[in-house]
Amino acid sequence: MRVVSLVPSLTEAVALTLPGVLVGATDWCAHPVGLKVPRVGGSKYPDLDRVRALRPDLVLLNVEENRREDADALVAAGVPVRITYPRTVDGALTELAELLTELGSPGEPEWLVSARRAWAELPEDWPPRRAVVPVWRRPWVVLGRDTFAGDVLRRLGLTNLYAGDAGRYPRPSLSELRARTPALVVLPDEPYRFAVDDGPEAFPELPCALVSGRHLTWYGPSLAEAPTVLAAQLAAPVTYRAV
Repeated sequence: MRVVSLVPSLTEAVALTLPGVLVGATDWCAHPVGLKVPRVGGSKYPDLDRVRALRPDLVLLNVEENRREDADALVAAGVPVRITYPRTVDGALTELAELLTELGSPGEPEWLVSARRAWAELPEDWPPRRAVVPVWRRPWVVLGRDTFAGDVLRRLGLTNLYAGDAGRYPRPSLSELRARTPALVVLPDEPYRFAVDDGPEAFPELPCALVSGRHLTWYGPSLAEAPTVLAAQLAAPVTYRAV
């Protein structure tokens, strides 16, 4: 198999499990660190000529990470594609197992076994916390219904105040966000890079948890440590004090 991955989390999963299979990845595929394969541009706008030049047997894409027109163009050129779309932790674990088997893995890698164990052993008595989860600003975009990251946070005891909205990624105004009266604001460092000095100031006097976007949104080897990493970050919010 010759595989090109246009999804950073799947790049990491394939590279660690079947390193000889991966022949190309995007410029944003930063894990595993030191990965040496040809790069084909960004996830949203890959260089499809470079992808085809690598003669892949399969190109990995994701509904949210990549554009439909790129998938269609690859199919039209006779390049097989595999499009992933997990919206729950369990769904991600299942898709990963099926994909790796399809690519030739003789069994589940240790990181996937560890990930299953880590998510199966979570406590069920988390203290309830009402939260909003911005993933972008200018304009503000938040996690809504039916998202993988939303399920991750739900399993860590958070109630997403936009989970009942019609859209998967609502775009409320800042005043609407504050009006939901969250007890916690969750600010990941991707896709928007929220930081101590970029994000909490919009929510004065509200606890803001700065969390790892890789552990919140990636479905791959990071899932094995995601519960521990995210639980610690959610338990140590910062609060911007208005002067």
